[in-house]
Amino acid sequence: MDALIVGAGPGGLMTAIYLGRFKRKVAIIDANASRAALIPESHNLPAFTHGISGVELLARMREQVAALGIHLVEGRVDTLSKETGGFVASVRGTNIRATKVVLATGIVDRHPPMKDWVSAVAQSLLRYCPICDAFESCGKRIGVVGPLDHAIGKARFLRGFTEEVVLIPINDIQEGKGSLVAKTHEAEVQITAALARLETRDGQIVARLVDGSSAEFDVIYAAMGSEVRSELSLALGADHTAEGFLTVDQKQQSTISGLYGVGDVVSDLHQISVAFGHAAVAACHIHNELPLNYS
Repeated sequence: MDALIVGAGPGGLMTAIYLGRFKRKVAIIDANASRAALIPESHNLPAFTHGISGVELLARMREQVAALGIHLVEGRVDTLSKETGGFVASVRGTNIRATKVVLATGIVDRHPPMKDWVSAVAQSLLRYCPICDAFESCGKRIGVVGPLDHAIGKARFLRGFTEEVVLIPINDIQEGKGSLVAKTHEAEVQITAALARLETRDGQIVARLVDGSSAEFDVIYAAMGSEVRSELSLALGADHTAEGFLTVDQKQQSTISGLYGVGDVVSDLHQISVAFGHAAVAACHIHNELPLNYS
């Protein structure tokens, strides 16, 4: 096999579409865990004037992949190892060999304390990416939940879209945070007591605070950070950043020859358009690195 793609989110599927159109033998490993599937409606993708849900976008891309005859394997890669001439991946006890491997495994968001966060995301009450959808929150009352040093940047960004931005720390503000508090004051961002939990009520999202008070918001942005799904590349010994992102060059290739990364696993700019760009670059380089496939 020419290339094995691990992950069936936008980045992985786009890589497969390019390689399939290059007439390469490709397989995708799909663990059905794409972060994009949680998007209720995206409005920052070109050509979708009225928005498109993550589920619909993935379905359309899967249809395109299937039309190219690309094999999609359901499951998770248990192990990935390097061998002469390529790689071998173990999936549910079956070994799959490929000359090149593309990791499109993404990230997993850390969620604020809330029982039914999935439902809140579906209702656009709880959001994670202001770059993606702050425009849809213009003029709304917004809360930002997270550690002060992580949440302040998101709160300051959102202040450009509405006058009412409130930072809700997940723990008490400790000494030595004075400079961060000053930044919130500079941006006219309020700070509340620490968060106890989030709830939904009558179409709004409510922050219950540890001091017994509460505050209602039209939308809350989580700024809790995330975990990078980089276990496979870490096990292979590829270089990573301090945050866990796979280090790649301008062709999306890691420090291990033949191992590529696209999308959120290599970048903290979590955008579908960025993943698409990564995919195009990686697929073209892979195609040019492989032997010519004469018809």
